[in-house]
Amino acid sequence: MRLIRIAVVNVNTTVGAVRSNVDRAVRLAREAAADGATLIALNEQLIAGYSPEDLVHWRAFVDAQWAELERFAKETADLSAALAIGLTVARGSHVYNAAAMVHAGKILGIVPKEKLPTYNVFYEARVFARGCPGLLDTVHGVPFGDLVFDFDFATVGLEICEDIWSPDGPMRRRSYAGAEVIVNLSASPFRLGVVSTRREMIATRAADNQCVVAYANLVGGNDGLVFDGGGFVAQNGRLVHEAPRYREGFTAVNVDLDRTRRLRNENTTWRDDQQIFAADAPRIMHVPVTAKSAARDALTYPVPVGKSFFLPGEAPRTTPREDFCEDLLDALALGLGDYFEKTGAFKTIGVALSGGRDSLLCLYLARRWVKRRYGGQGAEVETAKAREILRAFFMPSRYSSKETHAAAEQAAKDFDAPFAVVSIDDAFEPELARIEKMLQPGETLGTMARQNVQARIRSLRMWTWANSSAGLFLQTSNMSEKAVGYTTIGGDMEGALSVIANVPKTVVNYLLDYLVETTKLPGIILTLKKPASAELADDQEDEKDLMPFPVLDACFALYAGEKMSPSEVREVLRQMFPSHDAKTVDAWGTRFARLFTQSIFKWVQTPLCLHVGNLDLDRERALQLPVVQRTEWG
Repeated sequence: MRLIRIAVVNVNTTVGAVRSNVDRAVRLAREAAADGATLIALNEQLIAGYSPEDLVHWRAFVDAQWAELERFAKETADLSAALAIGLTVARGSHVYNAAAMVHAGKILGIVPKEKLPTYNVFYEARVFARGCPGLLDTVHGVPFGDLVFDFDFATVGLEICEDIWSPDGPMRRRSYAGAEVIVNLSASPFRLGVVSTRREMIATRAADNQCVVAYANLVGGNDGLVFDGGGFVAQNGRLVHEAPRYREGFTAVNVDLDRTRRLRNENTTWRDDQQIFAADAPRIMHVPVTAKSAARDALTYPVPVGKSFFLPGEAPRTTPREDFCEDLLDALALGLGDYFEKTGAFKTIGVALSGGRDSLLCLYLARRWVKRRYGGQGAEVETAKAREILRAFFMPSRYSSKETHAAAEQAAKDFDAPFAVVSIDDAFEPELARIEKMLQPGETLGTMARQNVQARIRSLRMWTWANSSAGLFLQTSNMSEKAVGYTTIGGDMEGALSVIANVPKTVVNYLLDYLVETTKLPGIILTLKKPASAELADDQEDEKDLMPFPVLDACFALYAGEKMSPSEVREVLRQMFPSHDAKTVDAWGTRFARLFTQSIFKWVQTPLCLHVGNLDLDRERALQLPVVQRTEWG
């Protein structure tokens, strides 16, 4: 047996906090080494924090990372484990997203990322240069380029995040060149369903390349990106380890590399392809490692769960519904909490509770983060922290119902948030009177203006509270309403962080239904008793103002996601919703296209948003559409 122990380390970094990031990496690396790790995989851009974006144009920022890499090597010099860590590296006039191999106090080599994503939330090709096959050079006297590392326990290759998502990435040639273990350093943002995709893809790459793949992902929130952490170790197609997500720390697994060597020696397609590749291969440098690696005498063979090589493991203990809801709730809570803590500008978190679904979910997410952050210190500390940090405000007008008041008050109680009721009626009519003085002959205060002024009074008060209390004012609108402009500029579109702006209303309702089932909290029960309403006018209901939310969300998915024309959207809607009159469905589809196009100018003004899906409504990072446009083509 040729046993090694691979540690997957997840570090919660902050962009620009190069010293603090390395401090965390050193601490966790030492813990993993004490656990007997032979090889330790850390995260992409660990020293810089991800994503550094245009910060890499500041050469002092890049130079500081090299200095911190040297410190990392020095402070782990007494460890025998090999360590892979991510950073930005300068070479000539270019900068690279790179991985460094460190061992026994020495920086052995630097491997640049080759596949630079520019889709969805990524802009890497804007700032980074690409690595390429056969690239060989030095930086600071250290080998740089297309490298593999010959340790006494195995030959190891490095790659970074997107490199693994291409079947024709650097893993193929480095495994052909002899690398038995490929370490992938990742900063892969959370997206709904991504964990199953990652799991399958990594196992496939390990099978395609007859190697061991160790994948370590960044954990934590930075700006609107949420990184769920976790990681995998797969050996020749078999998944042998899955690290827990949403927490900083490390986990490890033993692997027998004799299995990989044996499978490579079998008369397989991989062996044939490797021999063909070797005849005309790009030059890959083997970096010899002379220092001894960690002792492996105490490692034991990785016996399967259940102690059977033939029977399946335990059945899943969760349902797809639970997995979906818990995953999304964890991601949103992590993104919110890390934004609150890492920004350094806030002491409290404030939510304007309306008694409705969206603001309730946002307050719940803030409380969920408090539980994850402080729950380990005991129930009393957790409750005290919730009361110290959270704030809930109910600002009723004449249109607010007793039911929503009761729901808001109960929700604040459920979540241990101090609650204040501050009516806006005293400001409503005087504000309308002042606005009337601004109108010219023939101009009148319309229904929309009377509704929107209420939202603007509330947001003004929330901003003033935020200034007075170092408060993080949460914007609570969902993606469905945002998509069609069912929001108020200067009103409910205001806030310092838009928590659920990329969560459709149907998903909001689904999450709250799940929370009712799992928590039985009376505030959620009371909130769901009443139809969704902005309560800016008598007998107002959101779906009556717009259309049924399942229809609206279908319109958005088909138009913005599938890029269908308005006529194609209407055709699919008729198939999806046969219980509705065809003319009514057509009218909804037509109305959606008009509202969506006319509302782009509104949603481009929303605060920073958390990204949790493949279809996000964010002009900066996701759906880049011109504000001025028409739909005559559809």
